[in-house]
Amino acid sequence: MVRVIALLGIVVSVLTGAGAAAADPVGTEAVAYGAFRVVRSEPGTPSTPQVSLPEGYSFVTGNQYRTATRADWYGFIQGPPADSVPVTVRWPEVAVDTVVTGRTRVPLTRDPADPDAVTFTIPVSAPSANAMQPTVQMWTYLSSPASTGLVWIMEHNHPDRTAGPWTTVPVPAAQSAAFLNLLTAVEAVLRDSGLIAQAQARGHFFQLEGFETNNTLHTDNPPHWHLSYYPGPTTAAPRATVPHFWLDSTGKTFYNGQDVQGSPRARYYAGDPAPIHDGAGNLVLTTTIRADGGLDIEPAAGPRYALTTDPALGFATEVRILRDGRPWRAVRVTDDARTGLMVTHISGLGSTFRQSIIRTYDPQTCLVTSTSTKTRN
Repeated sequence: MVRVIALLGIVVSVLTGAGAAAADPVGTEAVAYGAFRVVRSEPGTPSTPQVSLPEGYSFVTGNQYRTATRADWYGFIQGPPADSVPVTVRWPEVAVDTVVTGRTRVPLTRDPADPDAVTFTIPVSAPSANAMQPTVQMWTYLSSPASTGLVWIMEHNHPDRTAGPWTTVPVPAAQSAAFLNLLTAVEAVLRDSGLIAQAQARGHFFQLEGFETNNTLHTDNPPHWHLSYYPGPTTAAPRATVPHFWLDSTGKTFYNGQDVQGSPRARYYAGDPAPIHDGAGNLVLTTTIRADGGLDIEPAAGPRYALTTDPALGFATEVRILRDGRPWRAVRVTDDARTGLMVTHISGLGSTFRQSIIRTYDPQTCLVTSTSTKTRN
């Protein structure tokens, strides 16, 4: 039979008796974790579905582990390790489009006699709830793994998916658009300067990231972006440098809280050179926030690059790159997170260079499904 219990305002059914999964109560055996995200067919007022879990499984304690947005609802569960744990979600008056666990859409079983319900199975095998964050992270990896010299993560922020503290502030649309342009411009600089190739040859890597607005396990605010350097093969590399470039409401960079492993956070503002060193203390590059809200990037061996913009456009629309003081590239990126379409245009300034990259990705798993690149020199 089904026993219905109330848990912090969420209706949870626990299967008991015949048909229940064979499992001991949480706490008597090793505990593993799983997560699932239920995607609505159409966005609407955030609400909570009824969820049925097998006996021995429960939601992880804490409101951050059960979250409703306009686009979806997600939950993290715990219980005995298992490859396949059945879950039933019943959501009256809300049509369910799909369910995601990790980076995977899971098959759904629908009962014609109960059109409000879907049933599916997920693995409960992760060592922690945090390990299941890919379920809710709306990330696309544009470059990986670290052995390539560059890990590039592009977050997809959408107003209907905002969660946690982001639901209490205006949607950071300009900042989200700005970091798309800034990260793409930085990638062009790192590649043109040879810094990516040098990092790869040394077994080091750069990591480019923006910020996410939909993950309550990572309250990634205020709006910021990263140009990090890891002098080793993983993010645990000693003396790693992780800048946090804060963005104002128009997408201008105004502050850098720079972390170096083993040292207190350093604070840099416009005009303050912020060096990035390798693990042995050798200079790799220096960044300096510009008075116009852009960023200067100077590799140790040169040349010097400047990320700036046309004041009439702003960083949310276009980033322009100067190379040793001369116009070099213009970067424009658009991202439709609801349909999964990212379009990048890079134009030469003073040259005939043109590059267009069209990427499609699954809007629920954020895995790239196609890439088309056209380049003209």
